Amino acid sequence: MYKIINKKKLVLTAAADALGSVLFGLQRLLRRPGQIRPEEVRDILVIRTAYMGDVVMTLPMLKPLKERYPDARISFLTATAAVDVLKNNPFLDEIITFDPSWFYPGSRDRLIAFIRRMRERTFDLVIEARGDIREILCLAYPLRARYRVGFGFGGGSFLLTHVVPYTGVRHKLEYHLDIARFLGCPVEGVTWGVYLTDEEKNGVQELLDANGIRKPFIAVHPGARHELRRWYTDRYARLYDHVVQELGFPVVILGSPGEKELADAIIKQMVTKPYSLVGKATLRQLAGVLSASTLFICNNSGPMHIAASLKVPTIVLHGPSKTYWDAPYGNPQRIVEKEFPCRRTCDENTCRNQRYHACMKDIEVKDVQDAVAALLRELKKI
Repeated sequence: MYKIINKKKLVLTAAADALGSVLFGLQRLLRRPGQIRPEEVRDILVIRTAYMGDVVMTLPMLKPLKERYPDARISFLTATAAVDVLKNNPFLDEIITFDPSWFYPGSRDRLIAFIRRMRERTFDLVIEARGDIREILCLAYPLRARYRVGFGFGGGSFLLTHVVPYTGVRHKLEYHLDIARFLGCPVEGVTWGVYLTDEEKNGVQELLDANGIRKPFIAVHPGARHELRRWYTDRYARLYDHVVQELGFPVVILGSPGEKELADAIIKQMVTKPYSLVGKATLRQLAGVLSASTLFICNNSGPMHIAASLKVPTIVLHGPSKTYWDAPYGNPQRIVEKEFPCRRTCDENTCRNQRYHACMKDIEVKDVQDAVAALLRELKKI
């Protein structure tokens, strides 16, 4: 059973699987790896290159892996953009970077040269965490590994030595924990987050002080990787003004340098003056600012998952996203959304609704205002 929404990709994946099963079928019969023996696992590689939010949702499997294989070295292969969420993680020994062109067009990383370097290593266990035939074929399969573990719902199961059972649609984070469970890891609760050093925490406080930001404040992030996930600048402006004027909280806008134009457009339409750290904070500093905030308001985005991992109370505007598998996990939250059947099959790249972008257009400012007030009351902050 596949978990692929894009019809063209589904057809191509099914065809590749059919061909691969024929070509590799005999090899699989002759090389049955048997049960994974923990004493044989000394070097583990976890692969999850795309995207930052998804990498964050992979973090909860690291502690169970370390507990199951306490003497093993655990390496994590990810894209350059996601490295900062992995730094200083107590359950990781090494971070390896590669930007695959199928996720990051324009990447200068060369696959063949990278694989040649990686083949100089010997991994006992390779975990492909996304369930993607491209990652399995190009990154996991070429490595010299005794065991290759992952899901088959994105194709490529014929290249794995062990396929994790797919039990149906659930939260992405649970898929990663399913891999840990399949490997016999103890899974009790969820441990994840961005681990800042004391020096970094001091740097975050210095950043806040330098910009005149005092607690308590509400952090906001109007951006998102997919344009269809974004709300409208005039509505952001009205919402942020409401937070300042009616609720009495300063607003701190967060974002990458590429989101400065978006932030500036919002600020121009505001009556009040927010604090802007757009383009001024590194990803790790952003995590620190989120930790210091009373509440975080955002679209479905990487920072949303960082906030969830840090247990920061969060208000999320969900448009084309599928909340049953991509909502913030485990933190106090309110999800503001409007139900449209097309959301279940939306690939988030093209809107096919008769009313373009209706899932975000129908979210009114008052809907978000009410959610913010409700969560603040729950937290006893108003």
